[in-house]
Amino acid sequence: MDREARVRELLGVLLAEEGKDPAALPGGYETQRKLLRGLLNKRPAVPMPEEDLTALDELLLDELKEKTVTDWRDIPPAPRNDRLALWQGDITTLRIPAIVNAANPRLLGCFHPLHNCIDNLIHSAAGFRLRLACQELMEQQGHEEPAGGVKLTPGFCLPAEFVLHAVGPQVKDGAVTADHRAALAACYRNALDLAQAHGISGVAFCCISTGCYGFPREEAAALAVETVEKHLPRCPAVERVVFNVFLDRDAVLYRPLLGWPD
Repeated sequence: MDREARVRELLGVLLAEEGKDPAALPGGYETQRKLLRGLLNKRPAVPMPEEDLTALDELLLDELKEKTVTDWRDIPPAPRNDRLALWQGDITTLRIPAIVNAANPRLLGCFHPLHNCIDNLIHSAAGFRLRLACQELMEQQGHEEPAGGVKLTPGFCLPAEFVLHAVGPQVKDGAVTADHRAALAACYRNALDLAQAHGISGVAFCCISTGCYGFPREEAAALAVETVEKHLPRCPAVERVVFNVFLDRDAVLYRPLLGWPD
């Protein structure tokens, strides 16, 4: 089955779930592909037939073949510490043992269709199995994940083998408290501890809490580097930590912290 036919088939399933006419599809592949992502973004974490999950996996893995995937071992180490590195790009295209997702307390991903937050992007690229795996963790736990908490799942259709879901603190109006700082630092330490416990050799951290959660970027970057550098000696299995940034303004913040000249 070609990509276009697979998208139409999946759209038919999801539209039928909503009681809509699956024959009334918008024209054009790109429009249909966006609709598919949006429907998956808002779909509750309830089981999906295995054949549909497999069809989605095949679609995502086929799309991945057209993306430029970066291997973490090709990223040069930072001047300040050869166990640290900086990489600017789309974290869903990084081949590394584990990436860190900036998750919300429900841990189920972002339910806003086509939202551009990293949580949405990671779930969209990993596939719906990721939401189902997170739902299983939440059912076992019986409560939302607190700020500073981290959970581990497979990466499914991502180039990364695992995803570490870290719940950062929410800061209102930039008013950072000691509790906010402690929770953000805990995200980095707990993610490294989980990586150590599972023998994960490489971890890529996104800029936790600096998007919708409002933690000031400059302070968050400094706290991230300081916390990771202090905690890494306790995690010998983790060969390298990659700080992943997407925006130029974040790269500018991290470069001097990691030893590059301004």
